[in-house]
Amino acid sequence: MISAGMKLLRTSFCNPVHQFVNLTFTVIFFHFDYKDISESFLLDFFMVSILFSKLRELLQKLQFVMTYVAPWQMAWGSSFHVFAQLFAIPHSALLFFQTFATSVFSTPLSPFLGSVIFLTSYVRPVKFWEKNYNTRPVDNSNTRLAVQIERDPGGDDNNLNSIFYEHLTRTLQESLCGDLLLGRWGNYSAGDCFILASDDLNAFVHLIEIGNGLVTFQLRGLEFRGTYCQQREVEAILEGNEDDRGCCCCQAGHLPHLLSCNAAFHLRWLTWEITRTQYILEGYSILDNNAATMLQVFDLRRVLVRYYVQSIIYYMVTSPKLLSWIKNESLLKSLQPFAKWHYIERDLAMLNINIDDDYVPCLQGITRASFCNVYLEWIQYCARKRQEPSQTLDCDEDSALVTLSFALCILGRRALAAAAHNMAISLDSFLYGLHALFKGDFRITARDEWVFADMDLLHKVVAPAVRMSLKLHQDQFTCPDEYEDPVVLYDAIQSFEGKVVICHEGDPAWRGAVLSNREELLTLRHVVDEGVDEYKVLMLHRGFLSFKVIKVNKECVRGLWAGQQQELIFLRNRNPERGSIQNNKQVLRNLINSSCDQPLGYPMYVSPLTTSYLGTHRQLKDVWGRSVTLDGIRTWFRTKWLRVRKDCSAGQHGGGNIEDVDGGRGPSAGGNQESSTEQPRTGGSQRWASPREGTPRTGGCGGATRSLIKAHLVP
Repeated sequence: MISAGMKLLRTSFCNPVHQFVNLTFTVIFFHFDYKDISESFLLDFFMVSILFSKLRELLQKLQFVMTYVAPWQMAWGSSFHVFAQLFAIPHSALLFFQTFATSVFSTPLSPFLGSVIFLTSYVRPVKFWEKNYNTRPVDNSNTRLAVQIERDPGGDDNNLNSIFYEHLTRTLQESLCGDLLLGRWGNYSAGDCFILASDDLNAFVHLIEIGNGLVTFQLRGLEFRGTYCQQREVEAILEGNEDDRGCCCCQAGHLPHLLSCNAAFHLRWLTWEITRTQYILEGYSILDNNAATMLQVFDLRRVLVRYYVQSIIYYMVTSPKLLSWIKNESLLKSLQPFAKWHYIERDLAMLNINIDDDYVPCLQGITRASFCNVYLEWIQYCARKRQEPSQTLDCDEDSALVTLSFALCILGRRALAAAAHNMAISLDSFLYGLHALFKGDFRITARDEWVFADMDLLHKVVAPAVRMSLKLHQDQFTCPDEYEDPVVLYDAIQSFEGKVVICHEGDPAWRGAVLSNREELLTLRHVVDEGVDEYKVLMLHRGFLSFKVIKVNKECVRGLWAGQQQELIFLRNRNPERGSIQNNKQVLRNLINSSCDQPLGYPMYVSPLTTSYLGTHRQLKDVWGRSVTLDGIRTWFRTKWLRVRKDCSAGQHGGGNIEDVDGGRGPSAGGNQESSTEQPRTGGSQRWASPREGTPRTGGCGGATRSLIKAHLVP
């Protein structure tokens, strides 16, 4: 009885939907039909719950088998499937016997090599066993420095996009338990499997355990750019059936708000069902642009270099170390060549007439005069914005500020040329160099070693300037001439610096910004995958994403996963185009198989076991109130005790408002508080207010006199 009672108590939390059916059948069967064989209500209920769980498993397996072998919707993935279809017809009796036997022992029924021949697999443990899924994102925090410099760690889309599934897991952790209780996912129980489908994100959600006010789940993220088979199954999920007007062989139409006969028939022959068509979650909308398209023209590269130089000047002038830099004698001594007006920078590998605004064609280089002609107004504006009354900052043409600006801008452009292998005129080399600087790979030449006097010149000035220039270059497409005004440009950089996170995806700050729900993010991605070598500018905006919630037959999931294990592990079939993973819209074969553990499947991200609590749901806090905790109870009693003390203190003053005792002041005539004449007092005593004063009188006659006056006034 102890074992039965504990199991039933646990099942009432883990599987409450089916408990009502078990309870009703137990009462009707053992109290009315077969009362003599009852062994007490608790044991009867225990046995019926086991029997009904086996029957539900049998029904789910029959649905999976009959949907999979239906001849009018068979999706043959290989020539073997054609022969297996004919071979399996005489063995239909054996198939249904296997279905019954596997339901008794709770073993998966798996299709052999993806065909309609089903085999009984071995018994699995009921307990869910977690393991290391090897889907940890690769970034600069867990790779060597040499790997970061020579190549991008994990520079494929799958590794970089896994962060969005991790963010989706955090979002579900906050809202899943409450949404399940609100009925937004339909009926559910422990072990159920769901698919969240949208245009970009496709996630497999497995409910591991359900308790009182908590749900433990696991999320498996699928590829963004899925295979052909995956895309066909996603399209089958997203497409609607409202336009289907067929009825057998004719177009008879359908009644309003109802499906046609053909649509209703096809939806019944599926192992999945859509439980919610629009499920809203917080997430990021991803907008990616091809960097080669945006920088292919020389004029667009010229704009980027101009913003690059202006950003260097901005970060240098706004730095708190600016005064120490322009007063550093050793640093100024190293910058003496840049202080001369006749100095000409003639590094042809770095400078180009098509890219640099301050390039002088007749001198084939850049001089201090040409630099001041283009950027002196911007330097002086930034200096005025920084200027403090207690400090004077010299910003004329001969100042140390202009010298340092000139030297830093030359250093920044030379670093870009060195990263581009001194071939910045080529688009591919220019993008390679820009990406190298964006991720922080600066190759400083011997002529620029003066910058090592303070590394903040690189880390706090040049490095953020590269990233800010890319953001400004993106925005200039919407307003081409807006940033010509120094006021607008300064305010834009200041605004972006505060609200936009701009960094490389390998930087741990990128992952932290995504998981902390920052409003806007921007990065430059280098994608090398299957012969594709391209650069993309990714912009993320936090908002709300719409998903479709699809409930999948869990016995279908168990059977397909067991079939993949049998085929890959035991039969050693490593063919990437094997028939068992081809698309089958009726059972979502490709989506389910690709979400299996590696190396059977290829999920982009597999979360650890995550628990969602009821108290973290935002809407349920307003409906049900907050959780009952010891601190809440203690606060409630303390508030009530203080209220009692105030009431007692008010009574000791011979009447009056409690607010008078708390605040030490009487109510005003025009206030929203009632006067003390409207509050009853014990012993029949009343406070009297003069009609002309409008305020209560604290002094006056004694209790006997007041009683006498009351007796004369009241008839």
